[in-house]
Amino acid sequence: MKTCIFEVHLLGGRNISRTIELPEGFSLYRLAEAVIGAFGFDFDHAFGFFDSDQGTGHIFTAERKYDLFTDMIAEGQDIEPTGAGSVRKTMVMEVWREPGDRMVMLFDYGDDWRFNIVLKAWGMQDKKRKYPVILEKTGRAPKQYA
Repeated sequence: MKTCIFEVHLLGGRNISRTIELPEGFSLYRLAEAVIGAFGFDFDHAFGFFDSDQGTGHIFTAERKYDLFTDMIAEGQDIEPTGAGSVRKTMVMEVWREPGDRMVMLFDYGDDWRFNIVLKAWGMQDKKRKYPVILEKTGRAPKQYA
């Protein structure tokens, strides 16, 4: 099975990034968990992925979007539908098809943490390796709760 090697930049004028490798068959939920863990944050808020212009403008109007709220509605919670796809049922390989493809991940709709996630390359899965793997860290991540 192939792996995806992602470069993930924390948006907001800081030079903070992580390079993460994980199998292409991981769900967007597991990708989000890997991204948040790579920056040392607690995975304790709603999130979504948006096809956007690197996090500027109105990402909620993006044509392609996936969010946790869609899954929460499917689980019976009374939430207004967003028109987004599922993060639990959508696999990474369905969203990122070619190196250079990008999405913006919004984590914590209150604090508005945004990450630009770019597919840099494909790799081959190593059965001895536990995924996800952080391949590289640049910059020090800020505190999630200041």
